[in-house]
Amino acid sequence: MLPLKRTHGWILLILFLAACGSKKQPPKQKEIVQDVRQLDEIIVGNIADRLSYIDNNHFMEDSVPVYSSNLLQSFYEIYENAPKWSNNGQASGNLKELVSYVQNAEYVGLPPKRYHAAALAAALDQLHNDREAKKDAALWARMDVMATDAFMKLANDLHYGIAPRDSNALRKDSVFSDMDMIEMLQAALQSNSLETAFANLEPKHAGYVGLKKEWKAFKDLYSQYTWDTLPSQYTDTVAFRELLANRLVQTAHLDTTGGRKDTSAIRQAVKSFQTEFNVYPDGVAGKKTIQLLNRNMNDWFAQAAVNLDRWRKLPDSLPVRLLWVNIPAYNMELTDSNEVVLSSRVIVGTPKTRTPILISTMTNFVLYPYWRVPYSIVFKEMLPQIKKDVGYLHKKNLEVINKDGEAVDPYSIDWSKLSKNYFPYVLRQMDGVDNSLGVMKFNFQNPYHVYLHDTNSRGLFKNSYRALSHGCVRVQQWDSLAMYLVRNDTIRHNTRDSVRTWLARGEKKQVNFPGRLPIYIRYFTAEARDGKMQFYEDIYGEDKTLRKAMGL
Repeated sequence: MLPLKRTHGWILLILFLAACGSKKQPPKQKEIVQDVRQLDEIIVGNIADRLSYIDNNHFMEDSVPVYSSNLLQSFYEIYENAPKWSNNGQASGNLKELVSYVQNAEYVGLPPKRYHAAALAAALDQLHNDREAKKDAALWARMDVMATDAFMKLANDLHYGIAPRDSNALRKDSVFSDMDMIEMLQAALQSNSLETAFANLEPKHAGYVGLKKEWKAFKDLYSQYTWDTLPSQYTDTVAFRELLANRLVQTAHLDTTGGRKDTSAIRQAVKSFQTEFNVYPDGVAGKKTIQLLNRNMNDWFAQAAVNLDRWRKLPDSLPVRLLWVNIPAYNMELTDSNEVVLSSRVIVGTPKTRTPILISTMTNFVLYPYWRVPYSIVFKEMLPQIKKDVGYLHKKNLEVINKDGEAVDPYSIDWSKLSKNYFPYVLRQMDGVDNSLGVMKFNFQNPYHVYLHDTNSRGLFKNSYRALSHGCVRVQQWDSLAMYLVRNDTIRHNTRDSVRTWLARGEKKQVNFPGRLPIYIRYFTAEARDGKMQFYEDIYGEDKTLRKAMGL
């Protein structure tokens, strides 16, 4: 048994530790003042209590995490915890503007719940309609701190996005500090210009501006509709066609004026829907079409939101001349001074052999290139075939190169002894029209050993689904791209003519062009195109990952 003094000491220590580890009690939920002239004075104490509680918990009373408890403390210290969104029981115009912006945050791809939307709207309504609530210092304090936190979150999210920063597109030209945030809020409150402050934080890129505009039009159109869910698989029955027709009527894709619901009309309506949502328009409600027909507005919002967020990850300024590859769109565009000077279909990596997202600079292109087969392909695909039949190498136009760079007779090698752990050779596909790279390869530095190139399977560009490569990007308009790259070569005259001559002769050449070309390989599953919203399939599942990070 412990001596009495030691026991007493242990009890005090336990009580002290318990007190240190205990959470502070929530601030007052209600404090009615009799004289409204005293309201702001009492709000000060309530704001202090709330800031102290938040500093301990990092959550508001609506269970929404705060942007930064330290930043909230710093802001209110400047004003000795005085309210900034009201004055003696009167909500400011800034507060009403903020609440309206939060309620409509989906238009800029942000989830309103992240900015205390429900709590702010409920509190503002109560303060407007309840005479006693107007004298509630606790309610005004709660509203004030929530409004400040909402502004800070909105400012950060509009500028940087919600999801974690993109490591290969860090916005080094657009960093702002905590002090910048405080000064921004002060300026917006003083000038009554919250929406202007928010607009100044958004990207100015044409792709972002267009996407935001068309998303608003899409949301305004389809939010007015409700639609039924179809069975997950197409069945050619009268019952299914009836359900399909009703669903198409609900979103105005099928006009049944005059009672038309025949097969031809339904097929045409399905084509209209497929065209709008970027599905091959065959008029058949297959699995992919049904999945799109069954999507609700929350799903469409999430897809628009993650893509607006992707734009926010990019630098404030992009190069004047830029080669842009959008993986899910299977499209490449070369822009110069915001004008598209070249567009091409592309083929990208499969979900298992993805084309990487990157930013680099194109420096040269090669005519009639060799293809050094990546070891991942050698071991997964080629070596098993070679062990069965060495003639496979000849069929694929492959040669075996030893460590000295010399070609080796494949029949002199004991292929049964080679494996992933021992393979002292390089497989190289010889140049020519049968080469997997086609007749041209475009080089740019990157750690993934990928590049843009022509292909010997040009018929695949007709496919609507073009995630078919091992990771490199195959370009349909490779010749137009090459001609553009050498168009201003003043050092070597008639470079274009030379390139065409070399191509005709089958000569292997490396062409260094003047003025390096920035290349951005990105992943956007939604964009504005031809004045309307365009959605693409999430072929790599990147949207799912980003939705989770954004809490959508």
